[in-house]
Amino acid sequence: MSDRSANPRVGSASADPSEDPEMEDLLDELEELEDTVDDPEEREQVRETMRMARRVSTPSAFGRVIRGFDRHDAAEALVGSVVFGIPMLVEGGTIEIGEFIAAHPASLVVTLVGTIGLVIGLLYVAEIQQVEIHRPLFGFVPRRLAGVVGVSFLTAVVMMTVWGRVDWADPWLALCQTSVTFSAMALGAGLGDILPGS
Repeated sequence: MSDRSANPRVGSASADPSEDPEMEDLLDELEELEDTVDDPEEREQVRETMRMARRVSTPSAFGRVIRGFDRHDAAEALVGSVVFGIPMLVEGGTIEIGEFIAAHPASLVVTLVGTIGLVIGLLYVAEIQQVEIHRPLFGFVPRRLAGVVGVSFLTAVVMMTVWGRVDWADPWLALCQTSVTFSAMALGAGLGDILPGS
């Protein structure tokens, strides 16, 4: 009689085909295999396989491959936008900076370009996660970049308007003030989107 037939636990993870085996079942099987192996090299190989299985069974929030941009990603970006944006909404300095930008149009260009540059750096350069460009819009605009920027800008417009922080009777001033809030919200949206690793 073989060791596997003598020990009813060996192979128990796959005994019932209706139950899906879990990583813990695999580790149990490997531990039992380690006890039955006599050759030191083979035993070390089993131990190495166990170490690898443990690394696989404990996924990290970092180091995942991220591609595409769906509703789940948009929701994460929205949460990040709100978390980073609320301090900007209640801070009076946001309105003052917006007034300065309105008087100096070049500052608006620098603010918007700098914000988009920061988001690009966060998503694609900093390598917090491995973000892949998947089916870009118009053949060159990454969907994730467009999604993060779009969600954060729309959130800034809606929240600044609903909370009475801007008056759209003067669209230029309102746009400049909203852009200040957008700069913080875009950073929050990028972090909110990629940190969960979806």
